[in-house]
Amino acid sequence: MRYISTRGGAAPQRFTGSLLEGLAPDGGLYVPEAFPKAELSSWRSLSYPALAFQVLSKFIDDIPELESLVKRAYSARTFGGEEVTPLKTLEPGLHLLALANGPTLAFKDMALQLLGQLFEWVLKEKNQTLNILGATSGDTGPAAEYAMRGKSGIRVFMLSPHKRMTAFQSAQMYALQDPNIHNLAVRGVFDDCQDMVKAVNADATFKAQHRIGAVNSINWARVAAQVVYYFKGYFAATKDNRESVAFAVPSGNFGNIYAGYVARQMGLPIRKLILASNENDVLDEFFRTGKYRVKRKVQHTTSPSMDISKASNFERYVFDLVGRDPARVKDLWRRLEAEGEFDLSHSPYWSRVAQSGFVSGKSTHSDRISTIRFAFEKYGVMIDPHTADGVKVALGYREPGVPLVCLETALPVKFAATLREALGREPERPAEWRHLEQLAQRFTLIEPDADAVKRYIASH
Repeated sequence: MRYISTRGGAAPQRFTGSLLEGLAPDGGLYVPEAFPKAELSSWRSLSYPALAFQVLSKFIDDIPELESLVKRAYSARTFGGEEVTPLKTLEPGLHLLALANGPTLAFKDMALQLLGQLFEWVLKEKNQTLNILGATSGDTGPAAEYAMRGKSGIRVFMLSPHKRMTAFQSAQMYALQDPNIHNLAVRGVFDDCQDMVKAVNADATFKAQHRIGAVNSINWARVAAQVVYYFKGYFAATKDNRESVAFAVPSGNFGNIYAGYVARQMGLPIRKLILASNENDVLDEFFRTGKYRVKRKVQHTTSPSMDISKASNFERYVFDLVGRDPARVKDLWRRLEAEGEFDLSHSPYWSRVAQSGFVSGKSTHSDRISTIRFAFEKYGVMIDPHTADGVKVALGYREPGVPLVCLETALPVKFAATLREALGREPERPAEWRHLEQLAQRFTLIEPDADAVKRYIASH
């Protein structure tokens, strides 16, 4: 398996090359030269680690220890049980796929626990070190840091928007005292953090000198790991491989739902990929109108992990939409940088959107509150505000006879204030997190300036 850049200006890589590079040297994102085909009949009865190995071995053929690394990543001890991603049936045909049973109580653990294993193995084999530079809107940061803390040869430099995450999310990161973990709080929004990561990666000399890598979903390994749970969710929600399903996914940076698109391209019978936006509805606007328009000001909402206006993984999808033409992708992204938008509604590519299975909708604060109440009162299930966005939009697209699987994104404890508003009570807090916010916190406050990040990395 070889990986190519969406912008066509980088040499093809094997998986380990794309893993360590993260962002391609030409500013594009790595994608497989072709999507492999699923083997549904032989995969249906597999455990999560065994299924993960089968799916991932389609994308990773240059790590001989892959099976043992996968088993180590997806242990019952790490994810609270053998199922790893149990399916919660709310009523016949309506399900929640539990993805937040990992160490930081968010779905990002599903990919980042594997990335921690992959990075450590590859770096040891190559006798190299890596400085991981990432950006988080709330959940990637903790998941990456807990996966990489104490790992040999790895330092993590994580950018986060100052005072725009919940107290729980911030404390999960800032309370870590491991010497290889560095938290940089940026006076800005998540888009600023993401832009800074890309700007540092665009400096080829600095990137090479300081061995900069990525754990954001710009790294293909993140997407590959997330593909697995779509297969697991499908098998759990259906009786045989003739059925189709719909998946509903809260989406900000487009990585989670893009993994579902990859599973569909591999042959998984997904009837619909239901994308749920919050008030920062850039992606919903595109799937409704064909216009991709970056918002000038990102709204601070009660589903803060989706407070994103520039969805990095969207470029991978557009690459397929325009027939895998890197020149066309470069032109669209030049236009996006110059004008803040592009419009495909009158292009020959627009008809391919419906063919790819995507539909979308928007959820607001009042929708989140009412959906959290609805889920608790009708099903006795407490859901976080992002999952509530997904459920709200999903119910508008429900079809008789088609199982609907809503992807859980985090446990409610990470968003206690919103749960108190909706239900008048505190969400259950695991014992190990009981006094999290009272722990000493360590972070460095910086301006939204890529040069400031470079100076910090160079001196640490």
